[in-house]
Amino acid sequence: MPLVIGLTGGIGSGKSRAGALFESFGATLIDADLESHRLTAPEGAAMPAIRTAFGAEFVTPQGALDRARMRALVYAEPAARVRLEGILHPLIREACDQQVLAATGAYVILMIPLLVEAGEPHRRVHRVLVIDCDEATQVARVVGRDGLSEETARRIIAAQASRAQRLAVADDVIDNEGTQAALLGQAEALHRHYTDLARKPWPWPP
Repeated sequence: MPLVIGLTGGIGSGKSRAGALFESFGATLIDADLESHRLTAPEGAAMPAIRTAFGAEFVTPQGALDRARMRALVYAEPAARVRLEGILHPLIREACDQQVLAATGAYVILMIPLLVEAGEPHRRVHRVLVIDCDEATQVARVVGRDGLSEETARRIIAAQASRAQRLAVADDVIDNEGTQAALLGQAEALHRHYTDLARKPWPWPP
C-alpha cells in the first residue's frame, strides 16, 4: 500500500494550496472537505440523516445542506457539532479510505482539516504534515477570502485544535507565513523526502 501523509492545519493556513502543490508533483490528493461537500450536496448521502437530526430548516430548497445556518449552529452549540460530525465523519472516512486503496500516485496526501480534532491522528495516516502560520495571518486570510468578520474568523479558529496541539503531533511542518516561493521550496523538499520513503511498502490501515 502507498505511503499516506495526513495534511492538516487551521482555517486559513494554506492547506489547499499546499495540497495542490503535492498533487502537481505526482502525489494522489484526497480531500476530505471535498467529500464532505459531496455528501451534503443535493441528494447527497448524508442529507436524509441531517434532515432527521436537525430539521428541514437546515436543508435548502434544492436539497443541500444550508451551510451558513449549520455553521452558525455548530459554533454556538458544541452538542450540535458532535451530532453533525457523528453523521458525516464515518461517511467521509469510508469515501477517503476507498480512494486510498485505489491511489496510483507516488504517495497519498490525505487532506483532513480536522485530523487532530478527531483524535489519534496517526491511526489513519503514516505521517502528519501540518501547514502552520500564526493566528493573525489566519484571520487576515479568512476575512479576505471568505468575507467573514474578524470576530467570526476568530470564533472558528478557537473551535479548532490549537496551533500547539497540531504542532505537538506533527511529523513534518511547513511554515506558511511567508511567500508562495517559500511554500514551494518547502513542499519540494518534502516531496523528495516522501518519494524516498514511499519506495518501501506501507501497511494500511497504519
